[in-house]
Amino acid sequence: MKSYFSSTAGIASVSVLVGVAVLALKYYAFHVTGSVALYSDALESIVNVAASIAALVAIRVSAIPPDASHPYGHQKAEYFSVVAEGVLIIVAAILIFNEAYQALLAPRLLEQAGVGLAFNGAATILNAAWSAVLIGVGRRRRSPALVADGKHLLTDVFTSVGVLAGLLLAVATNIPFLDPLLAALVALNILWAGWTLVRESVGGLMDEAVPTETLEKIREVISANAVGALEAHDVRTRHAGRQSFVDFHLVVPGSMTVAEAHEICDRIERAIQAEVSDAFITIHVEPEDNAKLHGVVVL
Repeated sequence: MKSYFSSTAGIASVSVLVGVAVLALKYYAFHVTGSVALYSDALESIVNVAASIAALVAIRVSAIPPDASHPYGHQKAEYFSVVAEGVLIIVAAILIFNEAYQALLAPRLLEQAGVGLAFNGAATILNAAWSAVLIGVGRRRRSPALVADGKHLLTDVFTSVGVLAGLLLAVATNIPFLDPLLAALVALNILWAGWTLVRESVGGLMDEAVPTETLEKIREVISANAVGALEAHDVRTRHAGRQSFVDFHLVVPGSMTVAEAHEICDRIERAIQAEVSDAFITIHVEPEDNAKLHGVVVL
């Protein structure tokens, strides 16, 4: 049981169950009150469940080892789940806008507000706790799908807190149209969240380089561990899910043997992998005539 929950796929599986529990609580809150704002909150939870399932499938696919058709692995599958999650969020926002508009045309008073708010509050607390778990685990394991799922839940938490505060005000002031106005604000908030997720996932799909600080660390590691070589140039990086790809040209003296050059490459690879987890490294060895005099200087 411990190993199951310690795995990325195990966490994603639990996320689906948590999503279903939160959805049940929020839907009941909407059912007893008839609140459009609570309906919008429940609808976003449906998206959460669908997104969690997509993340689980993507994580399982990304864990498949490299094969003949995919020699670099399947890590980019996680980015597709993030795009799907963003699209689902945008669809949910459109549906909420429609419900809010209909409710503005015919405002109605809330029923059993206390019961509904209590159930929604319990769902919000559960979401907050689980979003913290997902973001923490996702960052440690460099899983875009888990981090995206956690950030989406965190957005849901802020939305729910705003809805609860607004509905308390609506009940206290007995102003019916506050309910659909809150729903419209919820829709705007999750629309922005959906756009943010899609924008971030595009970077991974387009082979975006590793962060600047990571690239500088890689260059420092190469410089410190390439003793015997002359320079390293054309250092390029990209990332896909948990995996980082690094490739560069290593210039060595023309008189150096293949075995000696290979030993330097092995030393550099071990050092980079110690600093950057799940790094896939490709080094092209060149003779000194190919030096460009603008690459990484060997210490």
